[in-house]
Amino acid sequence: MDFDYDLFVIGGGSGGVRAARLTAADGKKVAMAEEFRMGGTCVIRGCVPKKLMVFASHYSDYAEEAGTYGWDITLGDFNWPSFQKRLHAELSRLEAIYTRNADTAGVEILHQRATVKDPHTVVLADGTEKTTKHILVAVGGTPFVPDTVPGIEHAITSNEIFDIPALPKKILIVGGGYIACEFACIFNGLGSEVTQYYRGAQILRGFDDEARGHIAELITGQGINLHVGTDVERLEKRDDGIWVKATDGRETLFDVVLYATGRTPNTKGLGLEDAGVELGRHGEIKVDAYSQTNIPSIYAVGDVTDRIQLTPVAIREAVAFHETVFKGNPMKPDHSNVPSAIFTQPEYGAVGLTEEQAREEGPIEVYCAAFRPMQNAFIEKNERVMFKLIVCATSRKVLGCHIIAPHAGELIQIAGVAVKMGATKEDFDATVAVHPTMAEEIVLMKTPTRVHN
Repeated sequence: MDFDYDLFVIGGGSGGVRAARLTAADGKKVAMAEEFRMGGTCVIRGCVPKKLMVFASHYSDYAEEAGTYGWDITLGDFNWPSFQKRLHAELSRLEAIYTRNADTAGVEILHQRATVKDPHTVVLADGTEKTTKHILVAVGGTPFVPDTVPGIEHAITSNEIFDIPALPKKILIVGGGYIACEFACIFNGLGSEVTQYYRGAQILRGFDDEARGHIAELITGQGINLHVGTDVERLEKRDDGIWVKATDGRETLFDVVLYATGRTPNTKGLGLEDAGVELGRHGEIKVDAYSQTNIPSIYAVGDVTDRIQLTPVAIREAVAFHETVFKGNPMKPDHSNVPSAIFTQPEYGAVGLTEEQAREEGPIEVYCAAFRPMQNAFIEKNERVMFKLIVCATSRKVLGCHIIAPHAGELIQIAGVAVKMGATKEDFDATVAVHPTMAEEIVLMKTPTRVHN
């Protein structure tokens, strides 16, 4: 059978674009449909704009510290419209690069929604049907908002946060995951009064318990009104803001209510069920180790599969897909020891197992140090950093590394190499410290703080 394309990609994010570019560069006929903007969540309304807001939010703290260090600095209010204009210009620039790179590789870009009709047919929003030998679904995720909360239509999500018309004086952030915690720190740094509700007992569920507690203490100390065990009962739009009643009975007015209560795979209305594709209970596309669904011609990569929701992982999955399907080189994406960073203030970088996970696997030693780094101690700032290594008691391999410190995202990238290579605690000990730095602590911790047999 002759097909219109060798590969049809649904979704123009990092994973989809990488797969499409590689396949088209190999001389295959490739099309890509993107209904919103090229670049996907990461570039347009995720990692990139968020990190730029993180950068902006740091300067208030920098200015305060500079004064203590002897600089005569007076900082005015944050100019949200000025920043927002520059932010949108940067996102447009990046979107153009994504589009140009795909186009240069030979990908036919269709700026409209596409759904799956059957294992070899997709339908465009204008009704056009296209046939293809392979379909790759890379539509990512979408923010989850509970529809059972009265007045929820007055809240926004991380999709809309970059487009708010003014910097809120008072903002409520609902959620306890990394997105909620990051935006709490961002708006606190920009000068907003920040309240955060999380219905669970502690923020950052799924991360290392000791690190979770450390970050909760830090952000509370920075002035974020964190309330765990608390949720929203209902919201009302009023003349002077959004009235929120919490489950603990408190009633408060906010300028903006941001829901950051998780993300779900963006598969609704995509036609996958009709095509026979098996989905999980949260709408995620079920795939095997090679990103193939139960329908042999249909594959999926990235957040839509709900494996590890990180942009670099989606790109690795896309490369493995291309190698497997079009290069005759079966390749499984490696999901072990993937480093990650949470851009709170300070940041949290992690790779490998948490202490709780490692205890389930066998006897371990835990090395942990929390201290005031030189930069803070000099100005009598009480904020502490934390370095933690989790070590297998038998093999001596470092199973997990957790860092809470300024630029922890940069530090964990380097530490991640060592953990991925299987470095032992003795390898860390044998490495000469770089002095004076915070990070030297990672090779200076000699005595376990805890031992679990």
